[in-house]
Amino acid sequence: MLDSASKTIFHLIARSRTLKRLASRYGMRKPSSFARRFIAGETVAEALEAAREVEARGMTVTMDLLGESVTSLDKADAATRDYIAVVDAMIASGMERNISLKLTQLGLDVDKAMAVDNFRKILERTEPAGFFVRIDMENSPYVAVTLEIFEMLWRHGHRHIGVVLQSALRRSEQDLQTINARGARVRLVKGAYKEPKAVAYQKKADVDAAYARMLKVLITEGHNPAIATHDPAMIELARQVAREHHVAPDRFEFQMLYGVRRDLQAMLVAAGYRVRVYVPFGREWFPYFMRRLGERPANVMFAIRGIFGERG
Repeated sequence: MLDSASKTIFHLIARSRTLKRLASRYGMRKPSSFARRFIAGETVAEALEAAREVEARGMTVTMDLLGESVTSLDKADAATRDYIAVVDAMIASGMERNISLKLTQLGLDVDKAMAVDNFRKILERTEPAGFFVRIDMENSPYVAVTLEIFEMLWRHGHRHIGVVLQSALRRSEQDLQTINARGARVRLVKGAYKEPKAVAYQKKADVDAAYARMLKVLITEGHNPAIATHDPAMIELARQVAREHHVAPDRFEFQMLYGVRRDLQAMLVAAGYRVRVYVPFGREWFPYFMRRLGERPANVMFAIRGIFGERG
């Protein structure tokens, strides 16, 4: 895990339009390109091919058309139409029906009501087709409004949706109690965003301790929870808690990112656990990719080698 200053640098890079243009030109140019370790492609067809390869290894997928922080009504409307097209392509492919999305991708920064309306348009297509839709959690300024929108939709009968909670945020343990009481599904992550001290733990040990506490609650009291981690210690803790409380492996699942720790993915499948892989794709991949680099030094070195290989 990178230190706080390094993490801040990667988040600043993620917002650079110049670097984004360069990355778009070179980062996905060939199948061996450096970004393709973490990104399934820029098109729906590429993503579906990658998803089928994941499913062939005995795992399930959630598809994520990358994009966030759109700044106009037109862009939000276009993102909504793009997501509906992805849903239609998934239906035609016959693959499992599970997607993730961000509310700022649907216009939350422009107009809250419009974002909700766009989300409902997607649900009008996904719900009759049997999809599950996960609302990805963004950084701390969006947590309250994201959970507010989730609660509102839940009260209106939209039950094939779930949310993500980040153990790095101090409020998340209380949020977990509320969501568990609703009977909703939670994806637990540590958190990839640089956050202020007032709202988030700054030490890795504190983030890990909160993750462990929340993991235990989810395994014993959650509703088909998703334990999203590549941390072997947290994976073993989840298995231990499940054994001690006689929780069957089919009552929860592990989730991992596309291209990260395939060894752990294979090990868990061989041990009889459900594993779901988060498959990100699309042209707006650069901010996501930079956050992945900011999480682990090994990711940084892999990308640096790839960049020099591309230029050579």
